[in-house]
Amino acid sequence: MISRRTVALSLTLALLSGPAWSASGNAVKMFDTDNDGTLDLAEVKKAAAALFAKLDADHDGTLDARELRGRLTAKELAAADPDHDGTLTLEEYLSVVEQRFNAANPDKDGTLDAKELNSRAGRALLRLLR
Repeated sequence: MISRRTVALSLTLALLSGPAWSASGNAVKMFDTDNDGTLDLAEVKKAAAALFAKLDADHDGTLDARELRGRLTAKELAAADPDHDGTLTLEEYLSVVEQRFNAANPDKDGTLDAKELNSRAGRALLRLLR
């Protein structure tokens, strides 16, 4: 027989994981331009480029740490900045997006579903899209 404690823990876990699954499902709906229920790299890069333009407050074609608003840590920004100027161009930003897409796609099928977006790597990618 299942104990009350087991039932309570199961319900708590289900309630806590619901918002995460919902958030990843909403991301698929938000960025899935071909409505196939998954995100491919082109859809992800399109969303990332749109966010880049929105975040580029001074319209200089780059994002600095302030404009990134915590989407990358200082260490991640430094690693993504090959010319070490403290900013990311769109090309550099999209390179990070592609790396995170590939990390979130362990089956290497070229698409991400809600489950993959809910993984640690998927959530890291989503931070670059929203």
